[in-house]
Amino acid sequence: MFEIEFYKKADGKCPVEDFLISLDARMRAKALRAIKLLADFGNALREPDSKPIGDGIFELRAKLGTDIVRILYFFCEGQAVVLTNGFMKKTQKTPDNQIRQARIYRADYLERRKQNG
Repeated sequence: MFEIEFYKKADGKCPVEDFLISLDARMRAKALRAIKLLADFGNALREPDSKPIGDGIFELRAKLGTDIVRILYFFCEGQAVVLTNGFMKKTQKTPDNQIRQARIYRADYLERRKQNG
């Protein structure tokens, strides 16, 4: 079992939690089911549920009808998985700005973790 952690910014805001709250109830349930799969299978989770998108960032996938949700995440020491941000997918390609944001959040998370021991 992997430990799921929501990334929190220095000001306490949690982008992935805010995203999940913004979803309608059915889509949120699908996304939470995908998060549960990630907790159960971790780095063994593969397509269509999860896909590496480069530089240690992965996307968790949930779909309901034509609506597609992606949640970006990375693995940390041990059995930890850190969810960074999420978005509704509108195009074939994962938006570069979302990947860039996940990288920034990961760098911030790791830096603050190092500072706090």
